[in-house]
Amino acid sequence: MSPALPEYPLSATGAWREGDPVGDRKWFELGDGLRLESGAVLPGARLAYETWGELNADGSNAVLVLHALTGDAHVAGPAGPGQPSPGWWDGLVGPGRALDTDRFFVVAPNALGGCQGSTGPSSPAADGRPWGSRFPRITIRDLVNAETGLADALGISTWAAVIGGSMGGMRALEWAATHPGRVDRALLLACSAAASAQQIAWASPQLHAIRADSCWHNGDYYDRPGPGPHAGLGVARRIAQVTYRGAEEFDGRFGRAPQEGEGPNGRFAVESYLDHHAAKLVRRFDAGSYVVLTEAMNAHDVGRGRGGIAEGLRRVTARTVVAGVSSDHLYPLAQQAELAAGIPGAGDLRIIDSSHGHDGFLIETEQVGALIKELLTDADR
Repeated sequence: MSPALPEYPLSATGAWREGDPVGDRKWFELGDGLRLESGAVLPGARLAYETWGELNADGSNAVLVLHALTGDAHVAGPAGPGQPSPGWWDGLVGPGRALDTDRFFVVAPNALGGCQGSTGPSSPAADGRPWGSRFPRITIRDLVNAETGLADALGISTWAAVIGGSMGGMRALEWAATHPGRVDRALLLACSAAASAQQIAWASPQLHAIRADSCWHNGDYYDRPGPGPHAGLGVARRIAQVTYRGAEEFDGRFGRAPQEGEGPNGRFAVESYLDHHAAKLVRRFDAGSYVVLTEAMNAHDVGRGRGGIAEGLRRVTARTVVAGVSSDHLYPLAQQAELAAGIPGAGDLRIIDSSHGHDGFLIETEQVGALIKELLTDADR
C-alpha cells in the first residue's frame, strides 16, 4: 500500500507571510543593508525573535539561545496561532528551570535565511516579489552578524551565555570566536569546528532532492500557482531524519515490523515514521530556507580567514562547556573533543548519554538542563 499523500494547501510553502498571526514574535529591522561575508549587501533584512524574562538594568543577565536547522525562535510555549509547533526546548525555559526566567532574560532569534518571520528566500525583496533564487548565499558568520545588530538594539553589550546545538552550536561558536568580548559563557552542543566531508556529503542528496522537484522552479516557486517543492523537501527530511537518529533507536523501536494496518504489501514501520516526519516538516518549513541554511552549514569553518581551526578556537575567551551525544553519528564525539581540546579552558568533553542520535541534544532535556545550570552557576551574581 502506498502512503497517502498529505493534503497540502496549494500555495503553502511552510513560510510565515505578512498578515499571518504573529504569536509572541517581535521584529528587529537591520537597517539599510546587512553586509555579508561575501561582500554583498542584503537590503531591508529583519530578524524575528522571542524573549522570556526581563533584562536587568545593566543588561548583564541576557542569554542567547540559538536553534538548529529547521528550528525557529519559539523555544518555549505551546503551539497556537502564529506558532506552528510547541517550543522545542519548552522544559528548559521558565521560572525555576535551567534557563530560569526569574534570573535571566532569554532571547531566541529566528535565523537569517529562515522562514518564520526573519528575512529569507520567501520574504519580499525591494520590488515586492519574493527573493527566491535572488537570495544571496549566506554563512554562519552572516547569521551571527545579523544577531549582533539585534543584541545592540536590545542594549546587550555582553551575553551572560550563548547556547546552541547543531546549527545553533555553530552560531554559538562563531559568536564566541568573532566577538570574544561579548560572550561571557558558551554551551556548544553536538556541533563541530567545521563541516566535515561526511556532513557535506549527507547534505548533498538532500539539496539534490529539493532541486530535482519539478515544482522547485530554480527557487522561484513562491508566487506561482500550485504547490511548492513539497515532494523534494519531504525526501530531504527523510534522509536527514536517518542521520539525526541512531541505529540503536531504529532497530529497537521498529526492527523489521510492518506498519500496522497496511497488510503484507504495506510499508515497514520505520518507513511510516520517516513519512510522518517528512509530512510534518513540509507543513511548517520552507524548501528555499532549507537550501539556504543547509549551504550555510556546509560552509561552516571557524578557522576560515583566521589561520586555521586551531587559531580560530584559540580566539574564544568565554567560559565554555562542550557536549556531544553518545550515539551521534552525524556529529560524532570526536568533533566535540576537538572543540573541547582547542578552546582555552573548556575542560573535559561532556557526553549526553542517549540512544536518540544527533537529536539527543533536543530530547535529553534533563541532561542538557544540568549542563546549562552548571554553566550559569553564579552567572548573575
